[in-house]
Order: sequence, then C-alpha cells, then structure tokens
Amino acid sequence: MKRLNVKNLVTAAVCLALCLVLPFLTGQIPQIGGALSPMHIPVLLGGFLCGPWWAVAVGLSAPLLRHILFHMPPLITAVAMCFELGTYGLVSGLLYRRLPGRNSSIYVSLIAAMIAGRVVWGAMRVALSGASGEPFTWAAFMAGAFFNAIPGIIVHIALIPALVIVLKRAGVFHEERLAAA
Repeated sequence: MKRLNVKNLVTAAVCLALCLVLPFLTGQIPQIGGALSPMHIPVLLGGFLCGPWWAVAVGLSAPLLRHILFHMPPLITAVAMCFELGTYGLVSGLLYRRLPGRNSSIYVSLIAAMIAGRVVWGAMRVALSGASGEPFTWAAFMAGAFFNAIPGIIVHIALIPALVIVLKRAGVFHEERLAAA
C-alpha cells in the first residue's frame, strides 16, 4: 500500500509539473492556449493514472500555483479553473474506476468529466462575476465552454484515451492498482 501511495504521489507531481509547463507551449498566442486548454490534459490523465483524489488535488492547486508563479491565468480565471480542473480529475477518476475495464470506459469517463468540468466552470464564473465586475452570460458560457474550446475538446478526445491505452499496455499502471486507489 505504501508503494502504491508513493507511485500515486509521484504521478500526481508529474501531472502538476505538466500543468505548469504545458501552457508555455501555447502561451505566446493566448487564443491558441485558450482553445487547446493544455492544463486540462495532465489533470484528466491524473484521474485515470493516479485516481480521483490525487487528480482533484492537482486540479485544485495547478491554476492558483500557476497564477502565483507566472501571473497567468488571471486570478478570477484561475479560481474558476481550480473548480473546473478539480471536477475533471474527480469525475474522470471515479467513473473510470466504476465502469468496466474496456477502452470505451476511457472515452465515457473523459467526455463525462469534460462536460461536468465545464458546467462547474460556468457556475463558478457566474458566482465570481460580481467580483470581476463583468456579467457572465449564457452566450459567454457557451462560447468559453464549448464553441471556442472545440480544438481543445478534439485534442483531448484524441490524445488522452490514446495515452491511457498506451500507458496501460506498457505496464505503467495496472487494473489492480486502479481498484485500490
């Protein structure tokens, strides 16, 4: 059990480090970074690889840590993202563990997590709209959560299941480990 916790801790730490580094790849062009959502990838992967609770910790901490270290994303955005990414990690990890161990479960868990996270993001943006002084409308929600995010959604659906399947086949993690997490 102790070995399992160390592996999960290390996996979560790698996911957190990727959350901090990946946005630099797209950061020079904010529209591309916003569309591809690079911070989402390690959190969603964390849900599959190290379990929901570790992924929640990564998701809740990554945006604020990135804001503190690099002043990006802006604070209001970072707070909303904390809840969004935390939801991604929780839902992807919990569903993946509850569904049958087929590859289709990866897709179901991923898509459900992405929808739940975006709904939570929208709810947080509404709640924070008073602090930011900017109204958050239905149109802003649909644009931010879905329409402007289509490239990222496509990348996530294409990349994350492929990575999980490859890592599973390579023996990086095992179903027994997932059941215990």
